[in-house]
Amino acid sequence: MPLQPQQKAYVFAIVTVLLWSTVATAFKIALREFDFVQLLCFSSLVASVALFFIILVSRRFKELKNTTPRQYLNSALLGFLNPFAYYLVLFKAYDILPTQEAQPLNYVWPIMLVLISIPMLKQRINGVSMLAIVLSFVGVLVISTHGDIAGFKFTNAGGAALALGSSVIWAFFWIFNIKDKRSELIKLFLSFFTGFLFSCAAMFIFSKPEFSFSLSGVAVIYVGLFEMGITFLLWSKALKYSSTTAKVSNFIFASPFLSLLGIYFIVGERILPSTIAGLILIVTGIVLQQYSTKFRKEPT
Repeated sequence: MPLQPQQKAYVFAIVTVLLWSTVATAFKIALREFDFVQLLCFSSLVASVALFFIILVSRRFKELKNTTPRQYLNSALLGFLNPFAYYLVLFKAYDILPTQEAQPLNYVWPIMLVLISIPMLKQRINGVSMLAIVLSFVGVLVISTHGDIAGFKFTNAGGAALALGSSVIWAFFWIFNIKDKRSELIKLFLSFFTGFLFSCAAMFIFSKPEFSFSLSGVAVIYVGLFEMGITFLLWSKALKYSSTTAKVSNFIFASPFLSLLGIYFIVGERILPSTIAGLILIVTGIVLQQYSTKFRKEPT
């Protein structure tokens, strides 16, 4: 018996969340042998190749061929933001922070999106949104200080700033990307390919082009496939088949908690109570923000 559209949406959403839940562990394994610039360059190359293959198989090369110079320029801007700037900052954060700190701090991007939308999109926020922002940032403080908020002593202020900075970059990328009405597949490929070119130049300047098919090398390939490339398409399928975005978007909230399992069992980090408490606060804030429109009163 064939699956109904909503059932297909749930399958795609669950597979996507399970894959995204493993990438924080893959980041840390890859960074054992590769520096953050090498990781970015090689993983964005893998993502570009995978997405180009999907374009060919789906017979959508004509769409790519018909891309205008202006659209290429826009893709270069998007590619600079993501994957280049976003992952450059994020991978550096993972390089210097424990995985259990970097992963949830990067997760606050929906809150950053709200803050950026106030001046950029002239959006107004209500009391529920303000509460959501406060809760999420209290969660950030709990994680970054290992629960010692009163002492206000960050375990690694620079790493925390990088993790939060990556969420700001992602929020800017999201705003610019949503204004581009091209198909997601074409946009993703061109963004990752131009991002690869930026990261390739950075690798030759600041690092060295060395790759080995070790466990870390496999982790790099895994990141390119399941963090950067294929999972975005799986998620777009989930949204396409779902009758409403809300029916599948809630699955995302399981991802950071599932990630803790890999961080504990594979990376070997002892999960601190402050990490769990801070993550609960962050996710609670994001959930409140997601549903704040229900409490918003339209201006008369």
